[in-house]
Amino acid sequence: MHRMIKRTHLAIGLVVALYFLSHVENKFIFIPVVLFSSLLPDIDSVYSTIGKHKIFRPLQLIFKHRGVFHSYTFCIFVTVLFAFFYPILALPFFLGYSFHLFADSFTHEGIKPFWPLKLESSGNIRVNGTIEHAIFWVFVLLSILLVSFSFL
Repeated sequence: MHRMIKRTHLAIGLVVALYFLSHVENKFIFIPVVLFSSLLPDIDSVYSTIGKHKIFRPLQLIFKHRGVFHSYTFCIFVTVLFAFFYPILALPFFLGYSFHLFADSFTHEGIKPFWPLKLESSGNIRVNGTIEHAIFWVFVLLSILLVSFSFL
């Protein structure tokens, strides 16, 4: 299993959502879409929260993990579709999805950011390792700070 754990992606997504929250009109749609989108790239993994549902098995047979769904190519394509047909979803989808990709680009397995190009972006973070756990807690603290400062 080579994917960041769900809570890390959710913590990052929450900080991103809170940071941009004052700039959006429909806050009740914005936060859930950012959080859902922060998990969505792992739809190609049978071990993920979203990907474990049987409806996605055919998709997982066709596409390997960290392939097309872990690319900015896919992220931008879907964002443009949302911008044309459901504009209210475009920004939160892009933020949640793209920050998931950004975080995964620092792991050993990395991502192919501009699929189908073979170019890879990877780092030294071990999935579910000490550094990932530290990243999770840093983002938890950042979300607490952002919520605290929003009341000042």
